Amino acid sequence: MMSFGRRRFLKGMGAAALLPVLPVFSKDAGISPGKARTHRVLSCNIRVPLDEDETKGVGWSVRKAVCLKMIKDKQPDIVGLQEVFNVQADDLRKYFPSYQLFGFDGPEMDLHPTGYYGIAKNPILFSRDRYELLTGGTYWLSETPLVAGSKSWETARARHANWVRLRERKTGKEIRMINLHLDHISAEAKIRQAKMVVEESAQYLPEYTQILTGDFNSRFDSKVLDPVRNGGWKESYETIHGRKEAGFTGHEFQGIDYEKGPSKGRIDYIWYRGKAAPVNALILKDRLNGKYPSDHFFMQTDFVIE
Repeated sequence: MMSFGRRRFLKGMGAAALLPVLPVFSKDAGISPGKARTHRVLSCNIRVPLDEDETKGVGWSVRKAVCLKMIKDKQPDIVGLQEVFNVQADDLRKYFPSYQLFGFDGPEMDLHPTGYYGIAKNPILFSRDRYELLTGGTYWLSETPLVAGSKSWETARARHANWVRLRERKTGKEIRMINLHLDHISAEAKIRQAKMVVEESAQYLPEYTQILTGDFNSRFDSKVLDPVRNGGWKESYETIHGRKEAGFTGHEFQGIDYEKGPSKGRIDYIWYRGKAAPVNALILKDRLNGKYPSDHFFMQTDFVIE
């Protein structure tokens, strides 16, 4: 198996910053940013729109209003989204016109536009009222990170990471946000993919504020998370509540009644390093009119930037 060197990776990453930035959207008076001194970050696996879910009454057409309203009601500043297809990206843009959605547009490299055969994206949604976008990019979690749709290490699907550098308009403080979704089958792929993100983020000085959100498809005690912990990252929910099993986040639309939950554990995380300090962290188990927004509970953390 070909090894993946940090030098080779960083050399290729220069081109990633040149990827196109999505257009700016108008102000939405209905959404207010989080409290002035904290930055509210969500990680939301919203589940791709599947025909089979529609037949079960939990498809995107049924969940869309619930999902979007629930995210909006939390008044987030930045949201890391996973499992987003084009129709969902369009819905997010329309529902959050004062926010910018970065990281969806790009080469559509898959022949299957629907179902799990397609390549779901992991865009980042952030408040334009609060932040200025400085730069951003996308890289693929493979041995060829600049080749869209590339796969390595027997990963079941092509996986990628999106990142943005934001500057708070009022204070000038900078935040770098990375959002990903690791493979769900190959243990080697998950470890390699996690290492890639840690190596790429190590370009920045230790005190530079970075936040990493995503579905890691791994429990809190998995070896997959070792490179993240050893790379100087801390997990926000663990900082607040202690390093222990926090309970499941994936629930197959059964929510708190998910029978398999105790054996599955949490797989969604919000990590941080640098000058960020979490002051609150939650697993969001809300539902609206008896409907859950996704087959995952969302994660929420409020950060203070020191």
